[in-house]
Amino acid sequence: MSKENQDVSLEETFQELDAIIEKMQDREVTLEDSFFLYEQGIRKLKYCNEKIDSVEKRMLLLNEQGELEAFDE
Repeated sequence: MSKENQDVSLEETFQELDAIIEKMQDREVTLEDSFFLYEQGIRKLKYCNEKIDSVEKRMLLLNEQGELEAFDE
């Protein structure tokens, strides 16, 4: 995804994915357009995965002494 899309929230990206899915379900969409929409969708999914991974890595837990420590899976 381009640098400008990095400020887009997950919720906005999910809405964009919903719109892509709706377009792909339209029987009037050409095969070529379907491939283009599919590619856009995959890029948006990749962005979502990266954003979620980033958030998971920053998650912290309080230990018994009330100090922050890294989240371990």
